[in-house]
Amino acid sequence: MLENIKIVLHQGKQYIPDPTTVDVPGIFRGRPIISNEIVNETELIELCPTNAISNNPLSIDLGKCTFCGECAMQYPTKITFTKDYKISSNERNRLIVKAGDDKQIEVNPDTVRKEIHRVLGKSLKLRQISAGGDNSCEWELGASNNVQFDMSRYGIEFVASPRHADGIVITGPITKNMAQAVEICYNATPEPKIIVLVGTDAISGGIFAGSPSIDRSFLDKYKVDLYIPGNPAHPLTIINGLLDLTRKRNKK
Repeated sequence: MLENIKIVLHQGKQYIPDPTTVDVPGIFRGRPIISNEIVNETELIELCPTNAISNNPLSIDLGKCTFCGECAMQYPTKITFTKDYKISSNERNRLIVKAGDDKQIEVNPDTVRKEIHRVLGKSLKLRQISAGGDNSCEWELGASNNVQFDMSRYGIEFVASPRHADGIVITGPITKNMAQAVEICYNATPEPKIIVLVGTDAISGGIFAGSPSIDRSFLDKYKVDLYIPGNPAHPLTIINGLLDLTRKRNKK
């Protein structure tokens, strides 16, 4: 009983009535904000293990970021991580947050394929592929459809066969021994189909970027429809990203 009370005090109520508007509870690092304060940018850039921070102008690439928070800990007046979990986009360059920029990261509705809204807007079945993942994003994808987040209320579910799917969700950096499996799974999925990358490893290779053990040539052949950042990605980020891609939603 005491342990359950501790969880409620730390995380708040477990059931989420509306995953599109709820404030994320607990400890969470979402979209960063970079101030215009002058700091030693060379030292700041060298802190990042995945080269997610660059200069001219100073920016953080959320597709590479591990959300470790070390940059914010060392330079708290320069970088602040908010609790904004709506950080998915269909355009890779929108994941780059620049100094002085406090805009929300969004899916660009003008570049979403028309058939996605038309065919997949009310029901979406996805086949998840762990392409060398560490099981963290895989756990969060599973959590997105538990009784707390309940993604299936929007008609979004995971299926066992790519032949029953509307697209594939890739986690992990795509290792050499999974490269062919990813392509086979994609080819078995009927048209129209989407490709979703979930997590830092899938989007950029993460800490494995440049390793001879990965083969990301699949991503050079096909257009990615949605990038969902995180290390791992939060269920709220996953749910809102998929909804923003597949449904025309009124801005509030």
